[in-house]
Amino acid sequence: MIWTEDDFKATNPIDRCWRCDRNWAQNRQKLADCARGFGHRATGGKGGRYYVVTDPSDDDMDKPKPGTLRHAAIQKEPLWIIFANHMVIKLKEELLFASNKTLDGRGAKVHIAYGAGITLQFVHNVIIHNIRIHDIHPAPGGMIRDAVDHIGLRTRSDGDGISVFNSNNIWIDHVSLSKGTDGLIDVIEGSTAITISNCKFNHHNDVMLLGAHDSTAKDSIMQITVAFNRFGKGLIQRMPRIRWGFVHVINNDYSHWEMYAIGGSAHPTIISQGNRFKAANNQHTKEVTKRMFAEKSEWEKWQWRSEGDKFTNGAYFVESGPAIRRTNLPLTEKSLIKFKPGSFAGRLTRYAGALKCREGKLC
Repeated sequence: MIWTEDDFKATNPIDRCWRCDRNWAQNRQKLADCARGFGHRATGGKGGRYYVVTDPSDDDMDKPKPGTLRHAAIQKEPLWIIFANHMVIKLKEELLFASNKTLDGRGAKVHIAYGAGITLQFVHNVIIHNIRIHDIHPAPGGMIRDAVDHIGLRTRSDGDGISVFNSNNIWIDHVSLSKGTDGLIDVIEGSTAITISNCKFNHHNDVMLLGAHDSTAKDSIMQITVAFNRFGKGLIQRMPRIRWGFVHVINNDYSHWEMYAIGGSAHPTIISQGNRFKAANNQHTKEVTKRMFAEKSEWEKWQWRSEGDKFTNGAYFVESGPAIRRTNLPLTEKSLIKFKPGSFAGRLTRYAGALKCREGKLC
């Protein structure tokens, strides 16, 4: 049965696209039609066969065992990767994905935890959906296979939950992230066409880095949508921290950051619309924004604009640059998500993070 929005209150346009289907388990690849924002072209493994992960082990970096997540991730063909049961996967080294993959954790509680994280490097068209990533640590590196026909030497990993390096058409949705060593999500080195949506972030310092260096002008092509996420307990900074590119921050819920929520350097463009910002009680952390490595005479030219945001407990956003309506923004009909007022942010992010999906029931 396909339920209508009147029958089931899916809270935002991404979720309305697929969560109203009681038969989601038989129609898993419908998810590939649901990306919105700059990552809307990401279809992952749509049209490919299903690969069922049955083995949570991660022992061989050269010849991964069939049935493991590492074996699935390096295949050349498009794959829709699902899981046979609940599992905790402790990655011995960073997990390198090939292009055209969907990692779909619906129907199982899948934890990537207590080891290395996920790396998307020089790839395109990847969806990561409905998993839990936490307690991620650096790994020593070594010879690691990133494709069935290629193995290469990797240096020590940083301890990122998800690292996106020179990749495009990426969609990260309904992922719960906490307690990494470095960033929970890093997007760097000329990556673009990315949506990060419906995720829940808790207990971390450097949450999300978009653009790694002020000197890396290749990140000027970066276009990222950050939508319907919940930035919750124990977060300090970088929600996100941006360099060079264009970031649309829409209808997220922010609560009690310890330093700042949104920051940047190297003249990024930041359009904040319909977010809810609730500051902590600390009088020194009420400001949402933070500019770095620039005098006011420089940063006041950067376009950082707030529209429809809701501010509580003394939170405030320092705007700069030209007004939204006086500039041409790269928000086309397909890459634009229309925002609702910030007072709706709590409702729109109610189901952020990994969902408890059971076959035969609404997810």
